[in-house]
Parts: sequence; structure tokens; C-alpha cells
Amino acid sequence: MLPAGSLPRLAAARGYLLLCRGCLGRVGEGAEAGLCARCWEGLLPLPEGRCACCALLHAETDCPEAVAWEHGDALWDYHGGRPPLGALLLPGIKQGETGWRAALLRRLAQAPLPDWASEVDLVTSAPSAWPRRLLRGFDLGAEAGRAVADRVGRPFESLLTKAWFSGRQAARTESARRRLPRKAITLRPGLGLEGTVLLVDDVWTTGTTLLRCAQALKEGGAAEVRVLTLFRAL
Repeated sequence: MLPAGSLPRLAAARGYLLLCRGCLGRVGEGAEAGLCARCWEGLLPLPEGRCACCALLHAETDCPEAVAWEHGDALWDYHGGRPPLGALLLPGIKQGETGWRAALLRRLAQAPLPDWASEVDLVTSAPSAWPRRLLRGFDLGAEAGRAVADRVGRPFESLLTKAWFSGRQAARTESARRRLPRKAITLRPGLGLEGTVLLVDDVWTTGTTLLRCAQALKEGGAAEVRVLTLFRAL
């Protein structure tokens, strides 16, 4: 039997000896899922003064990005932190890092949301192709959508479907991503929409997937679409 007070000392020693999986420093106090507290502080909000549609900083009065929504924003900077935390977390989560996934969703439950996020009738998410969902066993965008729906007190519904042959956007060049055809994302058969829909996804890079989703929602009858993602690549 260990002497009294040994367990806290052992836990402290373990935390000192283990290395953070992000920065390779000592994990220390406040570590979670193998990442130290300093790495988790890399969930940085986007800069002030960003565009209300594309969430980027630009000088033009009108948004230069192709959008089909009235409001668009993200919670965190994809390349924020040292190491860039979004660029570390999302690929790892999609490779099966369940601890990172749970920790990120817990932070989503506490992160400030835009005021307009609650002024919607329905929440949905950008779809992933069914072979990918089957292989991963989860859909991070849908999980984020359900979490946001719970927070704003609105129903979540899976409204969109993605063609299984459309391929992974993340594996393509930027020019190839922007050529994603409209038919790659469609409204599920038999659905009729109305009112304002909040579209949620995990990461916003070129915005083409979000554009195709918003176009499908508008064609299906949505009066207005608003976009919210976990991360925005600046």
C-alpha cells in the first residue's frame, strides 16, 4: 500500500515526465488529451474587423469571396497558436484521436457564439460522404452542429448529402477545391425548407463546400442561410 500523499506526488511526477504531443514541452498542470495548457491556449479567436460574410480581413467594401449566405463567422483561427492548433487537431481527430475530439467539443460548448447564431429556425451541418463517415465512425461537422443546436435551443436536422464519388476537399489544391461541382452536394429528397438555417462545419478554407451547401439550402426553400465553423483558415 502506498503511503498517504503518494498519489498526488506520483501524478505530479508523471505530468513532469510526459511530453506534450503538440509542442513537445512538459505537459504540466492543465494538460488535457496529451496537450499542455499552453497548446490549448492556441484556440485563438479571429481578429477584430473581419468581414461579416467571409470572416476575412479585406479592404474592399463588398466581400470579394463567393458567398450564398447573409452572415458567416468562425470560432477560432485554424493557424493560431504555436504549434498551429487547428492544423494539429483536425487532421488528428479525423485519424481517430478521440481524446482531442472530446476536448474540442467541450470547448465548443463554452465558446462565445455570434449573436446572430440564435436567430435561426434550424441548424444543419455540411455533409461528408458516407464511405468516409463509415470508416471514421463519426462526423465531426454533424457533432459540432448538434452541439451548437443544443446551445441556441434550435432543432438539428441532417439536410444535405454529399456524393460519395466527390472526393476529399482537403486532399485537393485550392484551384481544384474551388471547382467542386454544384451537384456534389444536394438537399435530401423530400425535404421542404423555410425560414433561416444555420449551417455548421468544422473548418472553412476556400469556402467552396459551404457555398455548395448554402446554394442547395436556398434552392430547397431556405429564406436565409448563416454559416458558422469551428475554424477559419486565414
